[in-house]
Amino acid sequence: MIDDKKTEKELMRIGVSLPDNLLTKFDNIIEERGYSSRSEGIRDAIRSYINHYEWMNDIKGKRVGTISLVYDHTKRGLSNMMADIQHEHSNIIKTSIHVHLDHENCLEVVVLEGDGIEIKLLAEKILSLNGVKFSKLTTVPSTDKL
Repeated sequence: MIDDKKTEKELMRIGVSLPDNLLTKFDNIIEERGYSSRSEGIRDAIRSYINHYEWMNDIKGKRVGTISLVYDHTKRGLSNMMADIQHEHSNIIKTSIHVHLDHENCLEVVVLEGDGIEIKLLAEKILSLNGVKFSKLTTVPSTDKL
């Protein structure tokens, strides 16, 4: 049996500032998914983030993969920073596809093959750039391990 008093003491209360549009989207999602509170949704989101981080730390050995991202190409200097990062890792980039979605947004898919640690490093550099609106890294073992 769980001791509720002990559980209550272990909970930590935090404050978070969010833009209105992000909070509205989050509230809509937690309502659709049937969460009983924002706190429950935030705990689930944090668990998901931790799982993703742990998965990213386990990308090792020879891998193939993709980085899919949407970014604001009007963001000053962003395209040049992305190009510089990709040139630094040209040894693992097999090809990339660039699609203009609208006046501001571009979709890019980068196809990779190489050491998992370098793939992860490249992805993290791109993911952290200001102006990248969406990004996802997907990897699988190289074909010799499939």
